[in-house]
Amino acid sequence: MTQRAELATVLDRLAVDELITGYAVAVDDGDWTAYRRLFTSDGRADYRSAGGIEGDARQIAEWLAESLALFAMRQHLIVNRRVRFGTLDHDTGDTASVRADYLNPMRFANRGAPTAPDLVCGGRYDFALLRTREGWRLRQVTVEEKWRRLPAEAPAVP
Repeated sequence: MTQRAELATVLDRLAVDELITGYAVAVDDGDWTAYRRLFTSDGRADYRSAGGIEGDARQIAEWLAESLALFAMRQHLIVNRRVRFGTLDHDTGDTASVRADYLNPMRFANRGAPTAPDLVCGGRYDFALLRTREGWRLRQVTVEEKWRRLPAEAPAVP
């Protein structure tokens, strides 16, 4: 690999990392306009393993907005990111996949002033990305929730 190709790969990795971080920030901040902009025009997400839905970015953003309104605090940590670049139409590096683990503590709204989260869940994301004219975008997000800890007195969570 030439130095130029190595530099391009490093720049792509940084851009992909920024996209995944942008995803976590958009969800935690409830910025659903920013969330939708992270996806390709035909981008989809699948949250069924976490009790959610599967659909296009607009449908998912609406569902997340409603579901996450229960929580005053969200701190979405996406870690152990493994990035792989692929090919599309024989142009190296037009696609990427990211497999990453997540830890997501949340605190219910209107529950007084406890500092500990009321709900903590963890699992794995599979992200499929595409290089577009606007930069890297999400084509598919699949959530695999592996565990959830919820206190007995907490309200039901969808």
